[in-house]
Amino acid sequence: MTTPRLQLLVGGARAETRADAAAVDGPSAARVAQLVRRGNCWSERWVDQFLPTDLRRLSSQHWTPLPVTRRAAQWIRELGIGSMVDIGSGVGKFCVATALAAEDCTFVGVEQRPRLVREAARLAETFGVQDRVTFVQGTLGELELPLASAYYLFNPFGENLHGRADQIDAAVELSKARYERDVSLIRTLLRQAAYGTYVLEYNGFGGEMPPGYRPVRADRNLPSPLRLWRKYKL
Repeated sequence: MTTPRLQLLVGGARAETRADAAAVDGPSAARVAQLVRRGNCWSERWVDQFLPTDLRRLSSQHWTPLPVTRRAAQWIRELGIGSMVDIGSGVGKFCVATALAAEDCTFVGVEQRPRLVREAARLAETFGVQDRVTFVQGTLGELELPLASAYYLFNPFGENLHGRADQIDAAVELSKARYERDVSLIRTLLRQAAYGTYVLEYNGFGGEMPPGYRPVRADRNLPSPLRLWRKYKL
């Protein structure tokens, strides 16, 4: 069978100035990074302040909350997970914050919107994790997904079912048909993944895990359920 692939996208997004991205109203990046590493950063605003203003406003709905990144980092350390791909990485908040607290793991974020890829790379550089955190522009369908020990899914296709007011922008295709197509592609990817592959799932991904995946960790005390699965031989 053919491995699901990513399709590269180009052009169209408005460039953000570095001054806008770096406009801060809280502790310095170095101080925030220190707090995140220790698991003591409790303010989403302290991380979000390093994003452009319009992207900060999307944080509560579209970017992974810090309590989720803390728990993810804990599980990554406990299980010795060495690499993770975030499918639908947005501005990179999950990859960057989790990388700060899980220093032996590398992260690749896959994101369809060129502007968000640029901002994610900028955020990784701001927090000094660009050596372990990279971002790829693309959509499911063409280029091979990076190989990794684990994949992260934060309801990456749900935006297709949202009304216009709850969508990030209108720069990409958003439809029920695309939602169904992408959920099917992810299930195919997971079916083809090697035994031992982990899947970290926050607020679901729109489908059921394929046969062979068993839950190994769960936290239901977060805003939405966080589950870690591992693939075993049937």
